[in-house]
Amino acid sequence: MELGDLNREYWNMDIETKLNTPEIKELQLEKLKKALKWQYENTPFNRKRFDKAGVKPEDIQSFEDYAQAIPVAGQADLREIIQEVGLDMDALMRELFGPSRMDDLYLITTTSGTTGIPTPYPNFHAGIREMKELFHRVAWRMGMRPGDRVGLCFGLSMHAAGTPQILWFQDFPGITIVPIGAEAGTEKILQFLKLFKANIFTGTPSLALHLIEKCPEVLGHPVKDLGIKLMMLGAEPGAGIPEVRQKLESEYGAKVYDGGGGYGCSCDYPIYQGMHWLADDLCYYELLDPKTGASVPMENGATGLMAATSLNPAGAVWFDMRFTLNDIHQVFTDPCPCGKTGFRYKIVGRADDMLKVKGVPVYPASIEGVIHSFPQELTGAFRIVLDEPPPRVVPPLKLKIEYTENVREEELPYLEEKVRAKMKSLLKVNPAIMWLQPNTLERAVKKTQVLEKTYE
Repeated sequence: MELGDLNREYWNMDIETKLNTPEIKELQLEKLKKALKWQYENTPFNRKRFDKAGVKPEDIQSFEDYAQAIPVAGQADLREIIQEVGLDMDALMRELFGPSRMDDLYLITTTSGTTGIPTPYPNFHAGIREMKELFHRVAWRMGMRPGDRVGLCFGLSMHAAGTPQILWFQDFPGITIVPIGAEAGTEKILQFLKLFKANIFTGTPSLALHLIEKCPEVLGHPVKDLGIKLMMLGAEPGAGIPEVRQKLESEYGAKVYDGGGGYGCSCDYPIYQGMHWLADDLCYYELLDPKTGASVPMENGATGLMAATSLNPAGAVWFDMRFTLNDIHQVFTDPCPCGKTGFRYKIVGRADDMLKVKGVPVYPASIEGVIHSFPQELTGAFRIVLDEPPPRVVPPLKLKIEYTENVREEELPYLEEKVRAKMKSLLKVNPAIMWLQPNTLERAVKKTQVLEKTYE
């Protein structure tokens, strides 16, 4: 798409004006029928799912038919395939994606591998073209414009959100990519951001927070003096936590945007509204009951397991055919106060990260939100100590939490009382806290792991 009017509201005025409308639903159903036929003819894994369900693509004539006919797939299915083929990644990918897609393979990356063996994340030529369109929509909404320089600080080495971004933004007019990579370490990241005058930062929230601490030490000035105008953050919770967002915007003097968990991004409304789904024409979105797999109606405030189906399967990867990445979403279908289109979703947590304390579900992201609500007293670094495999936690929930240099040791009992009271009020848990001095816990430049598993 050509650059066109720099003041236009959306990158794609034809599609984005129609998001979350009856008109786009008709287009989705038409594309879904074609996508299912393609999957049956081209993908061994998905053909088996049809056969196991006893249906053919032509049997599915509505979204309701689809929900009833094909059970959701996820990480458990991948583990089954790995048991069959071992760690032969070529065999795994040919089973999952089929020969026609694999013949179109250009780039291989992976997920972070934080829950076990890294999951391959192939980039097909057809998929790269689609992601260009999607990320141009995202970047335009966030305020990227010709003349900007993007400091790419996600992991470049094999990371699904790293090197592919160089391709996704390749045709965005007038910008310059500075591929620094999380592997460079905090000193080099700060030096390169300054040397090459990057005014857009893209990386994890935990890295962005860590740079606030390191910048005065490395460069001799606060991080605000780097001149970052916007921050495109993802891969972990943080940018959607009000306290984290407020701290980052204040310290950097930049607008903070959240992206991930699907095909969307947050807006510039002062109070976080979730992420706008920008891909109705590219991907069909569903909410499911995490226990039964039954469909959850897309109503304002509804919560469920997110699953998605690509409407352009020749380039699809993990939002392939009723596939879930185990994220629990809450959706908002009412108009956003920002005025932009697209229903919104918030990531509540990961289904496989959920802990249960006396039967109460607790997500690490919720604990992080409480900790970041004490920016003067707590550094934000913490660990959840698990003595037994989750999700069940024998109470009390054990936390290691760092306090800041502003806090004297004799003040810790009062601080502990405040933190525990807030967690009890908001999360219905009463944790046992082990206090740590500032900078005790390791800072991650990639994805931060907050679970400390003593049983392993």
